[in-house]
Amino acid sequence: MNVQSVSHRNPDAARTFTESLRETGFGVLTQHPIEASLVRGVFDDWKEFFAGEAKHAYRFDPAKQAGYFPFRTENAKNSQVKDLKEFFHLYPWNELPRGMSGRTRELFDRLTALSSELLGWIEDHSPADIRRHYSMPLRQMIEDSKEILLRPIHYPPLTGGEEVGAIRAAAHEDINLITLLPAATAPGLQVLDTRGQWHDVPCDPGSIVVNVGDMLQLASNQWFPSTTHRVVNPAGPEARLPRYSMPLFLHPRPEVLLSPQTTAGDYLAERLREIGLLKQNESKG
Repeated sequence: MNVQSVSHRNPDAARTFTESLRETGFGVLTQHPIEASLVRGVFDDWKEFFAGEAKHAYRFDPAKQAGYFPFRTENAKNSQVKDLKEFFHLYPWNELPRGMSGRTRELFDRLTALSSELLGWIEDHSPADIRRHYSMPLRQMIEDSKEILLRPIHYPPLTGGEEVGAIRAAAHEDINLITLLPAATAPGLQVLDTRGQWHDVPCDPGSIVVNVGDMLQLASNQWFPSTTHRVVNPAGPEARLPRYSMPLFLHPRPEVLLSPQTTAGDYLAERLREIGLLKQNESKG
């Protein structure tokens, strides 16, 4: 599987990047406009948050899906084993934990602006018959969306007493249009090819991993594949080290049609129930 690393400064970046998404569901963006120092600062803020006990005061609201999700809250679709992680959900409308710097909100806004540009690349390089499936221009789907989500994640060190089959993030596909993932603090992300083989995704400092989600797969009539991926448990000395990541999930406004029969809001609620974040009788909002 050849996931392309593409320089944002390359004159041919839009075409090469979109080709990588079409062929593998993934692309890696380098030399982009978001400073590495900003990303490092945001990681530092969230390391401090997850290390403290005050995080429990921000426990998530199941209806709104915002706030702190304790360790082993989420499972992948069709998996009964909870992932080995804790995380926080930050939307455009909910507040950062008390005392945290504004760097996270700055990164949120910068990544959202970059994602709008990337959605424009994707649409511009979609074949004409695929573009006809989009209910509106892709970048318009996320305009003023309150569903865009930044998820700082903490994968604690392994203890050796983990449940059989439990890993940091079990095999899954993302729900949204595209995901932007500034390079995590340690490797572990793997992607599954069509032959059933797993491949490591580059984790070079300063890069941003981008992948297709199920909503873009649906909106493009399967042209762009939402590829299965996971975060594996490290071995050896690395098993005693934590890992941090912070994907930005690009979700359309709830009323946006992904297909003639499916809105983004209905699709999201269905998937949240499948991964255990919404109960069967609950709705998001």
